[in-house]
Amino acid sequence: MDVSTLLAFAAAFFVFAASPGPDNMTIVARTMSHGAPSGIAYGMGTVAGILIFLVLAAYGLSALSAEMGVVMTVLRYAGATYLVWMGIRLWMAEPVVPDVRRDGGRSGLLTVFAAGVALNLGNPKMPLFYVALLPHVVGPALTFADVGRLAAVILAVEVVVIGGHVLLASRARRLLRSPRIVRRVNRAAGGVMIGAGVAVVASR
Repeated sequence: MDVSTLLAFAAAFFVFAASPGPDNMTIVARTMSHGAPSGIAYGMGTVAGILIFLVLAAYGLSALSAEMGVVMTVLRYAGATYLVWMGIRLWMAEPVVPDVRRDGGRSGLLTVFAAGVALNLGNPKMPLFYVALLPHVVGPALTFADVGRLAAVILAVEVVVIGGHVLLASRARRLLRSPRIVRRVNRAAGGVMIGAGVAVVASR
């Protein structure tokens, strides 16, 4: 696989990753409400799901994943339910200034990570994206080394995309210095998370 092919894949994937959607909205909302570690944990979960689909598509297993309709549906609804539940909790939460807010420690971050994985594995657009992209941009035959290079490109792109969203949200979070403003931001972030959960359920 030559450099031009990798660059073409990187450009196409960047558009896919950076476009507005439930994942990016949730990363911003989690960062605003619970800090950068929470936003990064969710982002890492989405990346894990993306890499799983890359392997499935590269080795011709995307058709199998498409046949696992029930499992994908369960994952999608479970992840969406988690987002809506967290959004409702955030909407009703007492305003706490960011300096003293906690996100439940390591177990809480693992739960956020798992939600990101579940939502991406249950996303019906993921197999279609890879089935459409890999044959036309990369080619029909991929070696193990090719998959490794594509995974490296995905990780590099996601570092930029997720890092950018977390950085901007973290800077905005520093402005939260009064309970009234925190309450407004909590409710805005909670509404975003509820909307993201509804969007995931409504997606086909």
